[in-house]
Amino acid sequence: AAWEYSGIGATTKYMQKRLVLYELYKDFPAEKAGLKVGDEIIYVNDLKVTEENINEIAALLRGSEGTSVNLTVLRQKKQYKFSVERTKIEVEPVPHYQMIDDKIGYISFDKFNSKASSSVKKAFEDLKSQGMEKLIFDLRDNPGGLLNEAVDITNFFIPKNEVVVKTEAKMQKWSETYKTNNEPIDLEIPIVVLIDKNSASAAEIVAGSLQDLDRAVILGERSFGKGLVQRYRNLSYGTKLKITISKYYTPSGRNIQELDYSHRTKNDIPKFSKENRNAFKTKNGRVVYDGGGIEPDIKIGDAETTHAAKALFSSDLIFDYATEYYYAHPGIDSPEKFTFKEQDFQSFLGYLKKHPDAYRTRSEEVFNAGMEAATEEKYNSSINTEYKVLMQKMEEAKMKEISENKDEISRQVSDEIINRYYYKKGVYENHIYHSEYILKAAEILRDQDRYRQILQGR
Repeated sequence: AAWEYSGIGATTKYMQKRLVLYELYKDFPAEKAGLKVGDEIIYVNDLKVTEENINEIAALLRGSEGTSVNLTVLRQKKQYKFSVERTKIEVEPVPHYQMIDDKIGYISFDKFNSKASSSVKKAFEDLKSQGMEKLIFDLRDNPGGLLNEAVDITNFFIPKNEVVVKTEAKMQKWSETYKTNNEPIDLEIPIVVLIDKNSASAAEIVAGSLQDLDRAVILGERSFGKGLVQRYRNLSYGTKLKITISKYYTPSGRNIQELDYSHRTKNDIPKFSKENRNAFKTKNGRVVYDGGGIEPDIKIGDAETTHAAKALFSSDLIFDYATEYYYAHPGIDSPEKFTFKEQDFQSFLGYLKKHPDAYRTRSEEVFNAGMEAATEEKYNSSINTEYKVLMQKMEEAKMKEISENKDEISRQVSDEIINRYYYKKGVYENHIYHSEYILKAAEILRDQDRYRQILQGR
């Protein structure tokens, strides 16, 4: 996984036919030059941004270290010009770590690249020198990455020669057992690992092995469930075939794969049903199950994500709302104090009502397509009134679903807003004081009897 390149210190995203600055890294050239998240890039040097030349544009933003690039952006309907110097960018896998009281340390960790284990070790040792006696290790939103880094990180907390993960394949030569190779750095420190439904692959291996070996309490939501090892094979005419070559198994013997490919139907791949799950035992004899990610020991925020919320999360509405919010509010509370209140949620709902077509559920798409066909076939005039009533009812049902996922939506909108004023670091600082995951983890670590009882399955 590449973690170093030259560029302007920002990520861009092509959305709704616009190339938008999606994230800025603090103290890198784009932020120093005065660019803002939400700026639409319309010219790079003298090249106008179009759908056709988007790859060429991305290459121009990178370029070699020490050279400059000129950007013309559209911000709040006005044009601005910037000259930005390119510099070396290192993508840090540990975006934030700090002591949260005099004994509990916190490390957030969002990718398993080639720097992963060395960055985690450095953060761990720094916190240890500040008096850390207990650790919160945050793997939320971590999509995984390099398997050997996952083994090395697990190894920090478990003895040498322990099995962390096995891969089993139909062809024996593709099956492997990954054991810890090094002396650990701390076998005693109490740990709570945070996971959510976006923790996947290598992140699930770390959480799953620490759970199976009763070395950490796992807290949060059930993880993503990516338990397959896949490889690309080159085919003729420049095409590729993606094949599954093996499956991951945690130390207790469970595979975490969420989808049951053996029972696929014409339109769908089902999840493993509760009856199809197999029971396994951790080192202390606690029962854990396969077939559906890592189940946390302590569950938080596990309200099922509704269809409407999924449609909202895959749209750009939260991002666009935060841009509007930023220009309407010259400043907000500090990261420690900022909270997303009921009136903030209501104002966001008002924004959603103004943009009902910007996020559509599958049923809305289908009805909309039906109406388009009816228009083509000239049936629309006779069903227009009924169609409007139907869509109105669907819109009401959608808003009801949005309210069911109020906590999760509020969290995402709040994070996006904080990011505009205080960048990624501010989001993490805010979570230290307000995230129910972190507050609950700290509560468990402060109660050593409860921590031990969870690991003993009592």
